Amino acid sequence: MKVARLCKYLLMGAAFALSVPSLLRSQEQGETPPKPAARSLPPLGNEDNQVTDENGTNLHPDDRPLTGFQNPTTGSPELRHSFWQAGISYDNTIQSNGFGQGGGSSWNSTNYVQGNLTLLEAWNRGQLGINYTGGGYFSTDSSIGAGQNHQLGAVQEFDWERLQLTLVDQFSYVPGNAFGFGAGTNLSFAGVGGSPGSITPGLGNGFVPNQSIYSGFGPQYSNSFGSQVNYQLSRRSSVTFGGVYGILRFINPGNIESDDVVLNAGYNYAITRKDTIGVVYRFSAYHFLGQPQAIGDHSPQLSYGRKITGRLALQLSGGAEITTFRVPVGTETQHVGGSASANLNYALKRGGVSLTYNHGVTGGSGVFLGASTDQLQLQGSRQLTRQWHGNVQFGFARNSNVISTSAGSGTAAYDTYYVGGGVDRSFGRNLSFFGAYTAYIQQSSAAANCIIGTCGSDYVSNQITLGLSWRTRPFVLR
Repeated sequence: MKVARLCKYLLMGAAFALSVPSLLRSQEQGETPPKPAARSLPPLGNEDNQVTDENGTNLHPDDRPLTGFQNPTTGSPELRHSFWQAGISYDNTIQSNGFGQGGGSSWNSTNYVQGNLTLLEAWNRGQLGINYTGGGYFSTDSSIGAGQNHQLGAVQEFDWERLQLTLVDQFSYVPGNAFGFGAGTNLSFAGVGGSPGSITPGLGNGFVPNQSIYSGFGPQYSNSFGSQVNYQLSRRSSVTFGGVYGILRFINPGNIESDDVVLNAGYNYAITRKDTIGVVYRFSAYHFLGQPQAIGDHSPQLSYGRKITGRLALQLSGGAEITTFRVPVGTETQHVGGSASANLNYALKRGGVSLTYNHGVTGGSGVFLGASTDQLQLQGSRQLTRQWHGNVQFGFARNSNVISTSAGSGTAAYDTYYVGGGVDRSFGRNLSFFGAYTAYIQQSSAAANCIIGTCGSDYVSNQITLGLSWRTRPFVLR
């Protein structure tokens, strides 16, 4: 039944991706070639002079709202053509102390063979970005075995004179925990060249089901669909309304499956050409399949953003957080705390740095019935030579019960990390090689809490990844 549900969600995502461009095409027959969408009332922060990157490509400022559900970017290349591109990749991971072995000493090898597809189509008043990677894997570790993995990201943006409409769908089906999966390698993203990123960024970490505890063992899949409207009130101000529905499911029994709903409403005001402030109210609801518990989370926040096209994108938010429980935890039905988030993208001449941080209540990553979570992810990249490119990755997450109780499970906490780096080298325009090392670390105060074979409270898993990827040239659509 779970495989049938997986196929259903894949078909829904494909139907969404294929139906939208057909609708737009029927509306825009006979129009001139695509060009960047115009706005009669652009926010003050979008009046930057024309900026180019180090390759001489013109950059379009990021005009997405501060209080929306997408992460900020430093700008996107101006599109001259719509295109699609396909590829194929082979990756081999050699891993010690597999998660399913409770910190054992054996090594295993897992092979991934995948197909990749990236499509980007632009119209005068919108654009569609689709990234998909999917294939199969087989491992020498019997606890991992053989299976399939899929990642899909689709973003449709409409841009009228005062109104922006954004539709986003993100799907992943991976053989283990998604936190740091394939860090620093092609396994970590969907598509031929990675996510469109600066062109069509996906959902921020606070809007997708959290998967940052390694004890949630076994294949797992999640899907998040979001829609958002931003209306320009004046040259400086706008209002934003949006919602996201997400699911987290596990193939193996014993994990906690959940449905998440996030509703978001915000007001944005540009105080200078580069600086924006905002106020946002966010409501999150977490429901756990087969469990009587349900959580409602209210969070009013103040936000600040700064964008310099081609150089900097910064976003900070913080405020109070009121969490309610359908079933009392101990004797409490409500908890008052705080929530915060930070997003930073900083572009360098030959590389860049990005950082995300989130603090607040999440769905519990398949281990808790709701958790208080701190999650930090940091990555940097640099062009080392003409052919060689390097990257470093670091992630940390701490998950604990929202309310601590005297019971052993009420004081459990998990600290999870990943850290590593890698290099890749291009051979011409179509072939590339990469190698990476990543360490996955878990520390837990719940030593007696044995979940799906992971009984050790502390362990380290070392992973070495080598891979080859080949891609076609981009095929121009129009």
